[in-house]
Amino acid sequence: MHFEHAALNVPDPRAMAEWYVTHCGAHIVSARDEPPYTRFLADATGRVILEIYANPEAPIPNYETQHPLVLHFAFAVENIDAERDRLLDAGAELFSEETLDNGSRLVMLRDPWGIPLQLVKRGVPLIS
Repeated sequence: MHFEHAALNVPDPRAMAEWYVTHCGAHIVSARDEPPYTRFLADATGRVILEIYANPEAPIPNYETQHPLVLHFAFAVENIDAERDRLLDAGAELFSEETLDNGSRLVMLRDPWGIPLQLVKRGVPLIS
């Protein structure tokens, strides 16, 4: 058994998918052009997939009011300061910055839809 994808009900999956493609290196592996406008987004490695859609059968959470420790996406990056600044210029908002005892740096942002997005520069990689 292995993870296939995680999914979120979001207000505008088409616009959100384009933002993640343009600014986070994601690519669309499958798309539905009619409601609920499902998009499957893969990261640059192709091993992590996020499904987003606007499905009226379930409420869309108010992501902006949820603490990022409830839910967030994390992207491993090499130059955390440059990526932070680039995403801020693209409409993200800064929530917090932190350096852990093991040397890892974490920058928590919110994407333009209020969904927490974390940038990570690990002191010690999670996966070797």
